[in-house]
Parts: sequence; structure tokens; C-alpha cells
Amino acid sequence: MICVSIGRGRHRHVIAEHRHLAEQGIRLVELRLDYIQGNVQVKRLLQERPCPVIVTCRRVVDGGRWEGSEEERLLVLRTAIVEGAEYVDLEDDIAAKVPRYGSTKRIVSHHDFHKTPPDLAALHKRLAGLDADIVKIATMANHPTDNLRMLEMVRASKVPTVGVCMGDIGMPTRVLAGRVGAPFTFATFHDDRVLAPGQIGWRQMRDVYRYDAIGPKTRVYGVVADPVAHSLSPVVHNAALAAAGIDAVYLPFRVPAEQIGEFLSGAGRWPLAGLSVTIPHKETVLPLTTLQDDLVKAIGAANTLTFKPAGVSASNTDATAAVESLEAAIREQDSTAEGLGVKTTLVLGAGGAARAVAFALRRRGVDVTVASRTLERAKKIAAEVGCKAIDWAARYRLPYDCLVNATPVGMHPNVDETPFDKEHLRSYMIVFDTVYNPENTLLVKEARSLGCRIVTGVDMFVRQAAIQFRLWHDREPPQDVMRDALKRATASAKQPA
Repeated sequence: MICVSIGRGRHRHVIAEHRHLAEQGIRLVELRLDYIQGNVQVKRLLQERPCPVIVTCRRVVDGGRWEGSEEERLLVLRTAIVEGAEYVDLEDDIAAKVPRYGSTKRIVSHHDFHKTPPDLAALHKRLAGLDADIVKIATMANHPTDNLRMLEMVRASKVPTVGVCMGDIGMPTRVLAGRVGAPFTFATFHDDRVLAPGQIGWRQMRDVYRYDAIGPKTRVYGVVADPVAHSLSPVVHNAALAAAGIDAVYLPFRVPAEQIGEFLSGAGRWPLAGLSVTIPHKETVLPLTTLQDDLVKAIGAANTLTFKPAGVSASNTDATAAVESLEAAIREQDSTAEGLGVKTTLVLGAGGAARAVAFALRRRGVDVTVASRTLERAKKIAAEVGCKAIDWAARYRLPYDCLVNATPVGMHPNVDETPFDKEHLRSYMIVFDTVYNPENTLLVKEARSLGCRIVTGVDMFVRQAAIQFRLWHDREPPQDVMRDALKRATASAKQPA
């Protein structure tokens, strides 16, 4: 069950949001009374409530906004109990001061905004001993294994327990809470109105991650990156999983570069079934894999991991998707065209995507040049792929049939940036921008205005995701569903006027 937290300054706004959520099928809300401005009218908020509530009044030290005295706060909580609130949230240091009364159930909670304590079991035992109907533990995740320790603690608990890790790293615990037996998880009313670090909106929790459909046998997939919050892979893959009726969920895993080994070593504890891999891990994951396909061995980078009994298998779907996207763009202009029809290409960037695109084009006989702000990285790709490398400042010196942007320049929210100035674009060029959020980057807009043939990041992204889907699920992907989901998500992002 999803519990939606409501934090508004006015009573009428709280009541309106509560009513709206109940109409949308939400069965439990948290009323954050510490957000109320002025005198808190508990009875007004609870009378004629459309669905059950958790009453919470959080101090600043616990991540709340309560500005009154502690005596006044305790009075608010006791009043909620007298008025018959279904649940009241009591921090561990005040639980003994607020006795049980009536039918109100006690949530005894503990918050740590700096770390996840090493002994969660001991902490849980102490909280459960404070006459708790439900134990709630919310801590900051600093390492991937913090999530695993939290989920394993919830699974082992005999008292109903809500355990979440806060922050970007801890987001998966919010989605997987029900999978390990938590009675509910928390979400916020709006994606942009977060009441706790790492919290996400209830619509996203319900519609993208299908929280209520996740069970003990649900397989876990995801994208591992740093940063990862911008990734739309969860939108695309979860839409495909829903359309195909597959019992699986796809999550964003934020894992810093120095923690990727720790994360993969714990893969069996989630357990993970498959991962998309992106910046900064496409190359560094290779020593951590057991099997590598021919493309990975040749390119030296992977964007897909599959967890099998024999070990971790690494694949690269970027290279195939890049060539297929170019071919599709060419055939759209000329249905009789064969092959790529491209002789020279400038690839901007020196990361895993640039390496994959350069390799795929060289394999098709294209004369490739790589330009990067870090010349040494460009030279490294050139030596491995068998192409030329130039300094970033030299990218305008020669004409090219095709331009590929494999850098993040132009990605949301920096939508007013381009890696290649318009004055150097030519109408005969094919311009391929691997950025997919937004689809119509400044580079794409300027190239289109000149009559260039265009390949967008959406084209490549959907193709590589579809190949991943085949690898993981051994069936044809619903590509139209994937494309529609991605386009809806990118269209919702703020675009420049």
C-alpha cells in the first residue's frame, strides 16, 4: 500500500488534497501537521476524512517544520489520538510520553539524516519495545549495501516494519518495501514537493513502478549510474514490462564510481536479474563480469548486464542500435538506399557511447574521427577502434558526412547548450544526437532548420532498450509502447521557448 504524505500550510489545502487522493484510490495518507501555519485544528482535519490517516508532527531536528514548543507538539499528537486517528507517528524519544489510548495504532519511528546505523537489528528491537504497532526506520543511504541491510531487516522483522533509506542512493527501498513485507511505503503528493530526501510522487510510484503489483517473486532490473535521477530508462522498461505482463520491476540505482564493485558483489541479495549500465560504469564494470559477448570484447565497454547462474554476462546494445538508427534515417529519405551511405563521421565524446558508435561505424567501413575535450581519452578510443582522434578545438576544421554527439551536452536541464555550433553545420550532413532528454536538443533543432537528416537520441535509446528487453526476457519487446512512454516523458520536461 502507498501512503501519500500531505504537507501544506493551510487546512483547506490539506483537506482538498486528502479528498482528491481518496478519489484516486489511495487508501492511506500521512497528515504532516508540522507544515500547518498557525494553530493546528486537529479535529477539523480528521472529521469526515475520506480515508485512514497517519498523523505526524515532526520537529526540525527530525526533518520537519514544527516551530512551536515541544509541549504544544505533544498536545497535537495526543489530540489526534483522542480524535481517533488511525495511526499516530511517535519518535522513539517521546513514545513513552504518549500513552496508548483507544483504537489509534502507534508507529514508533527513528530518523537519521546522516547515515544508516551499522546495527539495524538492535535499533529495531529497541523501537519495537516501545509499545509499537508498527516500527518505522528512515536513514540516509551512503552506500549500496545500506539499502540491502534495510530491506533484509524489514524482511526479518516480526513486528510490522516500514524501513526506507533516504536520498538518491536509497530510492529503491521505497519501491521494494512491499516486496519484503512492509505494510506500506511513503510517497509525496507531487514529484516536486518532496517531504523527505529521495521521496517520489505517488503517481510515479503507482503508474511507473506499479508498487501494488510488486510481490516476493517480482524480478528486479534497473539502471546503474551516477547521477541517475535524470534517467528515463525506468519509464521505458517499466512500461514495456506492464504491456508484456511480466512480473518484474526496473529501478534507478545511483552508485558512485568507487562503489560499483560493492554494489555488484551484493547482486544476489536483491536479487538482481539484469542491469542497464551507463556513466560512469560502462568500462569499469568489465573486470567484474564473468562472460562478455564479442561486441563488448571489441568495444571495451558494456551497457547491459545479465545475471545468470554461471555469472554476470556483459553485452553492448549501443553499437547495434546506433547503426540501425542511422540506417533507418537514411531509408526514410531514400527507400532504395543500401547500407549507411556515410563515408566520414565525426564522433563527439570519449565515453562508452562514443566508443560503441565509433566501433560500429568503423565495422561498416566508415572513416571515423573522434573529438573530445580530453584528447588523451579520444586517442585511447582511436587506438582501440582504429580511427583518428583530434583535439576538441579542431572539430570544425574538416567537413564530415555525419556528425554524432555522444556527449551529455544539451541534456536536460542544460537545454540551451550545443556541442557543435550551427555555423559549422551543413545541409548535406546526417546529425545524430544520442541525448534523448530532450529529444529535440538545440543541436537537433539547428540541424533540422538547415535541412540536415536527423537521428535523435529517442531512436537510439528505444532500439538499445528493445535489444536489452530481448536479452533479459527472451521475447519481442513492445517497441511502440517503449517509444510512446519515452516521448511522453521527454515532452513533460521543460523545453525552451
